[in-house]
Amino acid sequence: MLQIISLVLENKPGALMRVTGLLAQRGYNIESLTVARTLDPDLSRMTIVVDVDSLQRAQVIKQMNKLINVLQANDLTEGPAVVRELVLLRIRTPQESRTAVLKEAEIFGGRVVDSGVEGFAIEVTGDPEKLGEFVDVMSAYGEVEVARSGALAIALDAKKLRLQPPVSTVGQGHPTPLQK
Repeated sequence: MLQIISLVLENKPGALMRVTGLLAQRGYNIESLTVARTLDPDLSRMTIVVDVDSLQRAQVIKQMNKLINVLQANDLTEGPAVVRELVLLRIRTPQESRTAVLKEAEIFGGRVVDSGVEGFAIEVTGDPEKLGEFVDVMSAYGEVEVARSGALAIALDAKKLRLQPPVSTVGQGHPTPLQK
């Protein structure tokens, strides 16, 4: 079963490697991973979609919360959350199909970001399943090339983030962002 994990972690070298290493050690396949800095330049938010047995989901979150640099890990799989992904699709299509391609893109909330004599580049943001359907529909009109961002997710519940201090490393003596 796919699990959506949202992490807040220190924006430091090696943090991404620790998280992905933990999943790799346990034999879990990462379906998508996105990471970017937050409003605080010392922190990053990471969204991971990973294939985990449903009985192991709580254990994965506990293990993530124990990692160095991880301040908070949450399972967003079944709670109230917004999950979105971006697709950039380039389609080569004959002239007679272009109007239909534009109508289909509009139905899916797509936006043409470039057009040329051979076709279009279209961006669409939405639910990952909806985007899969969009790619399938566009494939019927011609040759497509697709780039997907991976899932981004944010919880909708009213809980305030409670950041825990990261697990300290022995002998480093450097203050964490929460200790500054």
